[in-house]
Amino acid sequence: MTDGKINVLVAEDSAIARVLLVRLLESDPLIRVVGAVGDGQAAIDFVNHNKPDVVLMGVHMPRLDGFETTRRIMETQAVPIIICSASNNVTDIAVTFRAMEAGAIACIEKPFTGEQDDFEAMAAHLLETVKLMSEVKVVRRTAHRRPAPLPSAYPPAPAAQRQRAPAQIKLVGIGASTGGPLALQTILSGLPKDFPAPVLVVQHIAHGFLPGMAEWLNQTTTLQIHIASYGTTPLPGHVYLAPDDFHMGIGTGGNIILTREAPENHLRPAVSFLFRSLAETYGPNALGVLLTGMGKDGAEELKAMMAKGAVTIAQDQESSVVHGMPGVAIALGAATQVLPADKIADALIALVRQIDGDGDGHGHGIAGD
Repeated sequence: MTDGKINVLVAEDSAIARVLLVRLLESDPLIRVVGAVGDGQAAIDFVNHNKPDVVLMGVHMPRLDGFETTRRIMETQAVPIIICSASNNVTDIAVTFRAMEAGAIACIEKPFTGEQDDFEAMAAHLLETVKLMSEVKVVRRTAHRRPAPLPSAYPPAPAAQRQRAPAQIKLVGIGASTGGPLALQTILSGLPKDFPAPVLVVQHIAHGFLPGMAEWLNQTTTLQIHIASYGTTPLPGHVYLAPDDFHMGIGTGGNIILTREAPENHLRPAVSFLFRSLAETYGPNALGVLLTGMGKDGAEELKAMMAKGAVTIAQDQESSVVHGMPGVAIALGAATQVLPADKIADALIALVRQIDGDGDGHGHGIAGD
């Protein structure tokens, strides 16, 4: 960005899609396409010799797919990588989330299907994402193996953590946007399968990608991941994702509610709806977590949860892809704790483990008892 323009490499196996992406990107005066390649190895070679500001990459490519290409780039010449995928292709979506696990920081839907209004909205979102991601500082990823899942039994709490939690925590609510899938996976993979509280999640993600994310989380965590259904009683050790285009909350009877009420902060589902519901229904018995994402969705409502006595956690700036939502919450004084993504699971375990006040980890008082 020496002259203020964002240099983008397009990696896409379809020649037609590649031309369309280049034209779309260059329609923005702030973006310059510096390369367009048709396979993963060519993308790696380009990045090694002409490091761009952003790589916009498809998932199915000759020689190396999007996952392997992302992994190798992030282990050598780390740059912000955006996966551009078709949301109606199950295989594409599976590779998309493996690529995010390898270090890609965002996923967007290819803007070449649907009605004209849909195309214009998707194209605008693509351009906005490229510009935003160009400012993200990424670090080189070292090759590593996935840690073994935690055992189902809790280890004894360290002495420093043996302190009474403010109240019985019956429900955990998590909100996330840009960069959220990997932060969520980091947190949920750090929780044991008998985690003694249900977890409700609102993740802003491109339409059609949620089932793929749920499957990916089911494969990479020991918890049971569901796309939420209306009227379900949330169970300990289970995670419920707000479905596309529905707000999710919790009713006075402890059951999940879904509604198509008006968008909040231009979003549906909205984190604000979930957190407000938790504040009103569970008060001090809820725990709220606000993760990486642009905008301010959920920040005011996290403060409302704190005002009702709930424990509230915001992701720190260093570990956030975009520190919009948690940053606003911190500025509002809405977070009782500010933590990096890889420390949040430990905090949740320490808090929920002690909900009966003696640290025995039996999980009394969970919703649905």
